Amino acid sequence: MGRSWRSLKLITGMFCALALTQFCGKHTSAQAADTVVVRFGPFADYIPVSDLQTAAETGKFPESLDLYTNKLSESQRSFFLGMLRTRIPLNVVTVSRLLNTQIGTTILSDLSTALVRKDDAGTQALRASFVLGSSKPGGLSILNFIASYPSQRLEINLPQAFTVAKTLNSGFWVTQRFMLTIAPFFDAQKPQITVPFDPSQPGNAEVKVLNLELNDQKRTRKIPVDVYWSNAISPDKPIIVYSHGFSSVRTDLRYLAEHLASYGYVVAALEHPGSNGTNTDLAFKNKTRLLKPQEVLDRPKDVSFVLDELEKINKTANNPLQGKLATNNVMMLGYSYGGGTALAVAGAELQLERLKQVCKGNLTTLSLGETIQCSAQELPENSYQLRDTRVKQAIALSPTTSLIFGATGLTKVQVPTLMLASSADKTTPALPEQIAAFAKIPSPKWLVGILGGTHLSVKDPSTTMDQAGQPNTPFSGGEVVGDKAVDVRNYVKAITLAFAAQQTPDAQKYAVLLTPDYAQLASTKAFPIRLVTEIPPQAQALLKEFVEK
Repeated sequence: MGRSWRSLKLITGMFCALALTQFCGKHTSAQAADTVVVRFGPFADYIPVSDLQTAAETGKFPESLDLYTNKLSESQRSFFLGMLRTRIPLNVVTVSRLLNTQIGTTILSDLSTALVRKDDAGTQALRASFVLGSSKPGGLSILNFIASYPSQRLEINLPQAFTVAKTLNSGFWVTQRFMLTIAPFFDAQKPQITVPFDPSQPGNAEVKVLNLELNDQKRTRKIPVDVYWSNAISPDKPIIVYSHGFSSVRTDLRYLAEHLASYGYVVAALEHPGSNGTNTDLAFKNKTRLLKPQEVLDRPKDVSFVLDELEKINKTANNPLQGKLATNNVMMLGYSYGGGTALAVAGAELQLERLKQVCKGNLTTLSLGETIQCSAQELPENSYQLRDTRVKQAIALSPTTSLIFGATGLTKVQVPTLMLASSADKTTPALPEQIAAFAKIPSPKWLVGILGGTHLSVKDPSTTMDQAGQPNTPFSGGEVVGDKAVDVRNYVKAITLAFAAQQTPDAQKYAVLLTPDYAQLASTKAFPIRLVTEIPPQAQALLKEFVEK
């Protein structure tokens, strides 16, 4: 998921950190305030802003803050100090643009309910404070936000601020409660199988990469594609098409593409020009919109266009791939926002009526994945069908589903589907985005749960090096990546290989890998893994209860 949307949610988290730690501010527009106000009903406390600055610089709380800090646990102290020191690396133009989007304005409106003002300018005041704060040396921080509030006094209704703060990313927190509740139903069992080979190890074939620059002239979209292949390819194996996440790149799952290619599969990893990292960089420079509503429709069309081009390559004389591409037998693989794309080309219908209602409401409760889906609210129609009949299987890793497909859109999926969910995923929380979605998809289907996994755990280590030192907020951070997540990636290699093999003569050989027993066998202490083909009856009632809350 994109760094700019994470930053928008981090702005929300920074504001609410004031409430979580019982600090609020009072200011003048002419100079930085020297006093902070905590207001609870008719009562108010005052704290020197200089003491907050001292805490940020030294990591120690002055005695004047004892009344508040004595109530904090060690983790809460660390959280508060971390938020005081956090800088959002966005320039003032980008912050202004983010906050002036429909989504940004809605979030500001939600936050303004915690302000105590005699006028109705809370949203405008917050916007100005964030924008002015981002223009100060060092960028936007809580202290710069306080110093930039365009009024003589910033007063926060503490109970209301706590109410807002407690609802941040509600899908993640309800997922944690759900997981604790259903844990007794999924106690570890001793695996009853042995596997005579290690499917996480590479195959025997040498992997090659063909770099294509495709141009869809009808839609004015240039689509880069990396085609991973080897001399072991044959037309009895499906083509695998990969769709990356929002604000990301086609190399997100490079390790997986290379793994599959070493076993004789052709993997086409494409890049969506309207929602990749390049597009985000241009948005930072104020040269394009961060995410156009049309993108949710263009992404599935990108897949279909790439398949059309691969059909042409399959018929091109002297091309090393000539006659070896099963272009009518495709396995779609998508991650995060790309997981939603994979489900759409597999038959899921976009249903936007409820999305348009939800996205006008309290966006501070939504996860990053839900916020991204809200970009579709500007589309003119309420339903869209984007299926490509060449797609015969779909794998959706941590997909976005909760809003974009409505109540029944996922019931239209017409191919075998495997979905992966990670219990500690803040970006696309497992309960609303994958578990509830899985219950709607017709069989045959498989749901994999990685206990302890996070949103970025499945990604290639080369694309997660920026996670070191990231603040741990209600919306992002705390990611388990790189060497720490190698067990997750090994399992992803195994099940993806096994799932692709179900469309080949080797289906039976690999079927054992798509069983609960193999999931238990692949589990580690850090990452217990569970696999089901249906939501167990005892969990279905709980699922309904949690989703309806």
